[in-house]
Amino acid sequence: MTTRPLFSIAAFLLLLLVGCTKNYIPNTDVEDTEDNRRVISFCEAYRKAVERRDVGKILSMVSSQYYEDGGNVDASDDMDFEGLKAFLMKEFRESKAIRYEIRYRRVLWSKESDRLFVDYTYSASFKIPGHEDKDEWRRIVAENRLELLVMGDKFQIVAGL
Repeated sequence: MTTRPLFSIAAFLLLLLVGCTKNYIPNTDVEDTEDNRRVISFCEAYRKAVERRDVGKILSMVSSQYYEDGGNVDASDDMDFEGLKAFLMKEFRESKAIRYEIRYRRVLWSKESDRLFVDYTYSASFKIPGHEDKDEWRRIVAENRLELLVMGDKFQIVAGL
């Protein structure tokens, strides 16, 4: 008779655990909500624009308030909107091909401001002219945080590129 109550408790706990699990957007670690899907869709449009080396599309997604401090106190590597534009034009002109993959880790919505943060891991592979006119592939894998300005149902990138 004592196994029946134990079985009932175990079944209840299992149902409780299953009921509390979160669904994630496919191929991400981000909880599947309508708002998070909009954010990931925006970020995917950015990722695809990078692969196409579409400076115009990328800049249309970036706020005129864009400012990147490079994560340090050295002002020489800081970049504003105009600096970003010049950087993209130079880098994309030199690159012959780009493959840019992103694994989205989390989306953090700020309750105090009109900002949100997207943490992700990226793998960027790019083909550039190499030694003796032979193209070379280079690869970077790193963690990053994109900062987005929320404007109603639209977003603009304000830092993190």
